[in-house]
Amino acid sequence: QVRLAESGGGPVETGGSLKLSCAASGVAASPYCMGWFRQIEGKEREGVAVMNTRGGTLYAQFAKGRFSISRDNDEKSVHLQMSNLRPDDTAMYYCVADFRGFGCDFGKSKEAWGQGTQVTVSS
Repeated sequence: QVRLAESGGGPVETGGSLKLSCAASGVAASPYCMGWFRQIEGKEREGVAVMNTRGGTLYAQFAKGRFSISRDNDEKSVHLQMSNLRPDDTAMYYCVADFRGFGCDFGKSKEAWGQGTQVTVSS
């Protein structure tokens, strides 16, 4: 069974940067789709960015121009470089993975979810 381990969250000031990382273990192949969702307190979980093994990406509108997703298929890992962070980026960020070869998008029925890593942006 795939396990996802996130790292890299923490406190940061407005305008700062953070890099989130996630590594998949317990599986031989790299997931077709890996990426990030987030949940702001009191709101529904939402997609941030996802990437498939061919390099295709999907970004949420709020992430475009500020966040960048990357993957290392050999390492079965995905990263999210976040810059110019704002207080409204404060959220729990979750890594996701899916092995089905379709639907690398913001649908919430992903096969695996990490425990989450908290990002807190202070003003």
